[in-house]
Amino acid sequence: MTVEKLHHRTVPQTTTTILQPPNNISINKINLKNTHNHETTTSLSHRWWWLFSDAFCLRWTAADVFGLLKYHPVPCFFGVSLLFFMGVEYTLWMVPSSSPPFDIGFVATAWLHRVLAASPVLNTVLAGLNTVFVGMQTTYILWTWVVEGRPRATVATLFMFTCRGILGYSTQLPLPEEFLGSGADFPVGNVSFFLFFSGHVAGSVIASLDMRRMRRWELAFLFDTLNLLQVVRLLSTRGHYTIDLAIGVGAGMLFDSLAGKYMNSVVVAKDVDGPYTNRALSS
Repeated sequence: MTVEKLHHRTVPQTTTTILQPPNNISINKINLKNTHNHETTTSLSHRWWWLFSDAFCLRWTAADVFGLLKYHPVPCFFGVSLLFFMGVEYTLWMVPSSSPPFDIGFVATAWLHRVLAASPVLNTVLAGLNTVFVGMQTTYILWTWVVEGRPRATVATLFMFTCRGILGYSTQLPLPEEFLGSGADFPVGNVSFFLFFSGHVAGSVIASLDMRRMRRWELAFLFDTLNLLQVVRLLSTRGHYTIDLAIGVGAGMLFDSLAGKYMNSVVVAKDVDGPYTNRALSS
């Protein structure tokens, strides 16, 4: 090798390639986009702003806020009630397990309880009258189906008593210590019964709602009055707790509504599929 060739001899050059991670990484066919931290933060802030930019509350005016009480007093009342009962609940002394339950209905009817306890005959007479009222409910509800061909009240009653049986067996409340029983009360014969919830009250509500649908206003008023007297008697004899009676009212309304939805679905099925195969529930 000559000196000239040695002088012009070059060293082979190497090229270093820096690999950049791809922007899109696929894992099990799921694309994950690789972004910088500042870009991610910016996009998230824009996304949150986009979510709240069209929020309903941002379109409120001062007139809307101050007019809330004027045009929607009932929700405002419930809002205040929520705050009030939160304060009551969180500062209330709990009833110890060794004490009987506190019931405001028992407190309100204490004097009537003393009267009935001192007069067993009066207690039996009122129990018998209450049983007659239960018979009136049953007769009317069956009449609307068998005679008038309107099964909604009957279906509602079946729904209600099925749910009452499930709930009553699931949580069996203790019988009040001052309970005044009577063989004339329904169910007749001093048999056991579910406390939660009151079928007496719920059945009366179902019948009353049906009367209102049929514009039988006087009969509905009569049933509501008798139902109120029934509530007072049941509290006085300690036959039900207040919560049993209150839920009985709500249950009557709920199951009447559910029965109405069921009957409407049956009517729709009739229009689609043709005539009923069983006319006993047609209305």
